[in-house]
Amino acid sequence: MTEQQEKILYFSTNAAENPEKAAIPFVLANAALAMDVEATVVLQGNGVYLAQKGYAERMAPPGGFSPMKKLLTDFLQLGGKLRVCVPCIKDRHIDEAADLIEGAQTIAAAELNIEAMQADAVLVY
Repeated sequence: MTEQQEKILYFSTNAAENPEKAAIPFVLANAALAMDVEATVVLQGNGVYLAQKGYAERMAPPGGFSPMKKLLTDFLQLGGKLRVCVPCIKDRHIDEAADLIEGAQTIAAAELNIEAMQADAVLVY
């Protein structure tokens, strides 16, 4: 029998209005991926702006952390899963097909609840 990989789900609800808080889920998720732990970041509320093309490049530096663009790029390159709330992008007039960065996938309530129930830990920022 094989051992199941551990999973952590990070909810991020912040963007440029609080760059430090927006960065923390990605800092933690990148560390988890380096530890061979499956990491998923779910963007909700204003956090969905992080998945909008060009947005992370325009953000102020997030405190003592790497720039948001680097954190996001590293996360995706390490195999992290980026999920974006469908109602949240619709409310902010972000077009799923045209405006989201490569690697971002939309998610709605039912699927998100399943991901949360399957995770070993859920953290909210």
